[in-house]
Amino acid sequence: MSDLRLDGMALADGVVETIVGIAMGSVEGAVLSGGAAGLLAALGNKGAVQPIEVTANENNTLSVAVHIEAVYGFSLPELAARVRQTIYDAVLTQVGVEVANVDVYIDGIQFVS
Repeated sequence: MSDLRLDGMALADGVVETIVGIAMGSVEGAVLSGGAAGLLAALGNKGAVQPIEVTANENNTLSVAVHIEAVYGFSLPELAARVRQTIYDAVLTQVGVEVANVDVYIDGIQFVS
């Protein structure tokens, strides 16, 4: 995403991705794919798989795609629902823009001992 322009406000590359990445830290049972490397990719590290993608829609809303790994033992549908709600709330609160949809891709399962 290049500079995002919504309602007379311009956001530099990576601003919404950073908000989403930080918000994901509060979702128990989910981590961004790639661990620390995933967070660096979300913050603009070129060449890495992007765990967070944000797209501006024509109607001044955003679409977010997030790649996560789930911790074993958590219900995947419930986890995806918590991820969606957390991202929606964080972006609406901090950016003031509604999120039209959040696509959650579960790329793997983490086993914690």
